[in-house]
Amino acid sequence: MLDRERLARPSVEVAPLLLGARLVSTVDDVLVAVEITEVEAYLGEHDPGSHAFRGLTERNRVMFGPAGHLYVYFTYGMHWCANVVTGTEGSASGCLVRAGRVVEGAEQARQRRPAAARDRDLARGPARLAQALGITGTLGGHDLAHDPVRLELPDHPVTGFRTGPRVGVSGPGGDGDTYPWRYWVPGEPTVSAYRRSQPRKDRHGRH
Repeated sequence: MLDRERLARPSVEVAPLLLGARLVSTVDDVLVAVEITEVEAYLGEHDPGSHAFRGLTERNRVMFGPAGHLYVYFTYGMHWCANVVTGTEGSASGCLVRAGRVVEGAEQARQRRPAAARDRDLARGPARLAQALGITGTLGGHDLAHDPVRLELPDHPVTGFRTGPRVGVSGPGGDGDTYPWRYWVPGEPTVSAYRRSQPRKDRHGRH
């Protein structure tokens, strides 16, 4: 059972609770499970870095829906990224799953990610994580209480996590002092490397 009450809060409150959670995928009858080590929070219309900053669109509609569903988007014309919808229905809020450690199905993940030089790189970064789990746009809006992708929240939240600026966010949303909304497990080798975004034109925000 997915505890939606734990997810039905603003993303900045839910993000630390996702550390240590598991995403379990049986896409194409292939079992791969990832333990989440890094997430980023996005707060909809209150966040210039969010896809929902300018309001409801067909693309971001899932973010305004009930908590516990997948918001999947395509980036750079080649990669899918997976997000957990949080908050209350009608108010956009979500967490980008940035990185994780493969805890089941490593061989299957390697087949999906043949370019990964080391196992720590199988789900290190949001696009790699989605690829390792077989998540694509066809799963947009999927309820994470059910297969083929389930979210299993940890019994006890991770303590001693770190926070900092989000990766690759340009403009006002990239201000790490105002938006220190990346959360990660310190010392975990699967956490992605931080890099500052280069300014670019983006009318719709990043996420």
